[in-house]
Amino acid sequence: MPRKTASSVIIPYKPRHPQPLIHAALESHRFCVLVTHRQMGKTVCAINHLLKSALTNPRPSARYFYIAPFLKQAKMIAWDYVKRFTSVLPDVKLAEGDLCVQLPNGAKIWLLGADNPDALRGTYADGAVLDEYAQIKPGVFDEIVRPMLLSRDGWTLFTGTPKGQNQFYDLYNYALKASQTHPALWWCGVFPADETGVISAAELEEIRRRTPPHLFRQEYLCDFTADAEDVLIPLSLVSLACARRYAPAEVAHAPKIIGVDPARFGADRSVIFRRQGLQAFEPEVLRKTDTMTLASRVAACMDSFRPDATFIDAGCGGGVIDRLRSLGFCVTEVNFGSSPLKAGQYANKRAEMWGEMARWLNEGGALTAAEGLKADLCGVRYGFDAAGRMKLESKETLKARTGRSPDLADALALTFAMPVQKRTAGARGEFARTEYEVL
Repeated sequence: MPRKTASSVIIPYKPRHPQPLIHAALESHRFCVLVTHRQMGKTVCAINHLLKSALTNPRPSARYFYIAPFLKQAKMIAWDYVKRFTSVLPDVKLAEGDLCVQLPNGAKIWLLGADNPDALRGTYADGAVLDEYAQIKPGVFDEIVRPMLLSRDGWTLFTGTPKGQNQFYDLYNYALKASQTHPALWWCGVFPADETGVISAAELEEIRRRTPPHLFRQEYLCDFTADAEDVLIPLSLVSLACARRYAPAEVAHAPKIIGVDPARFGADRSVIFRRQGLQAFEPEVLRKTDTMTLASRVAACMDSFRPDATFIDAGCGGGVIDRLRSLGFCVTEVNFGSSPLKAGQYANKRAEMWGEMARWLNEGGALTAAEGLKADLCGVRYGFDAAGRMKLESKETLKARTGRSPDLADALALTFAMPVQKRTAGARGEFARTEYEVL
């Protein structure tokens, strides 16, 4: 039974993982894009965020809106939640016909449908939730909701589950970019079913068996590219790799390799990635790191990991390469635009490294769930040149589309720059002999 006092009321809502993480982000950002799997509890989360915001707003006549694609849908999805969570509040006024609740402090929350967007015109809003945004009419936010927020400096939460590459996908990509350039204003959160724990592993596996693969990827793994044909590494493949683990003895026969992707610009990340056979280890990510600091971190990693080869992107890694060589370390510089070993299959070295990384994942590669790694791996598109060789979209195009460089994925891809043999003798990063052959 909810506990009431003269000064406080406990709303009967107990957030479950990952809802507390989501609430923290919603309360500290003005514009939020929340991508979740089915049955994660996003609507409950959204309604309680509306309630808390309305109850704690000191302004007179505060107004909040929950907007679903259709009015009937808004009533079916959210109205019962509104009634349940406000049932413990004193002096609450429910207008069933208008789908409106007035709270004790005078704040109001309306449930509306985007099928009649003109009903919103001419009013103001302190906050708004646009649920199942993929199905909401284009232009509703920019033309109607956004102007409502101006006079109150209001906030907006966009929620939904991927349904292909539509306006929600475009907003997701915009939010990813905006969260980099305006991190205090925009937030973007993605919560697939294999990470939240809301659905048990056994139940999720049963759903996977009974659901068409592209629908499972879309509805439960939050994969916007489930139907796309130009994505080199699908999210489902990465999710499987993140669930695998190999014991040290299972990869002991394989060479150890380090890939280093130095940062190109101030916002990019410098990444050190270690791999032994089918097992990739947790990457080391450094931000705003100068050449000497990065070189010292790579040297420390080489001393502890004892790699059979270390590959460094030569594009921005010249200073790091020179410093490590002056310290007596054996490293190999890699030019992403150079000729590939498999010249008939790939357009350049970058395409070859990514292609071989994709093959490694298909053959059982194991990853850690490093922050940002899934997005990096699944964000790159591919095509073919006039000679029928695979090529990747340029980094400039990728960064313009997503707002970031795939630094973690590039560092892992560097571990596939050339075939490597396990070291049999030698010192400080040197290996006895490596034979490269075109396979």
